[in-house]
Amino acid sequence: MLPWYPGRVSSQPSAFKRFLLWDFPRAGWQYDIIVAVILAFIFLTPRDFFRDQPRASNVVRLPAEHGANVFWLESGLLAALPESERPARAAAILRSRFGHRELPVRVLPIYDAEHEIKGFMIYTKP
Repeated sequence: MLPWYPGRVSSQPSAFKRFLLWDFPRAGWQYDIIVAVILAFIFLTPRDFFRDQPRASNVVRLPAEHGANVFWLESGLLAALPESERPARAAAILRSRFGHRELPVRVLPIYDAEHEIKGFMIYTKP
């Protein structure tokens, strides 16, 4: 039978098969090398490699004031809209995010020192 023939059965498992099935004795040097490679990958790989940096949520429920619910919306969600369309869009965003109908009573833009919009405070009545 030819050595490259696919029907050939080997009595010894290949090194790749042993690596894939983790078939090394626990106190063996092969086991220690594999563990060192895994730990090196975990601790030495830069965070940017995975592109899964934590991001703040763009819609946040804040503590309630006087029976009204208060939400914070990121500026990019409403800033491009005219002021008259912001309450309807805010209601749609809150409905999709929290699943129940929130009727915005007030949409208050929050500005920074340079008068750029940083976000919106949405006051709603349930």
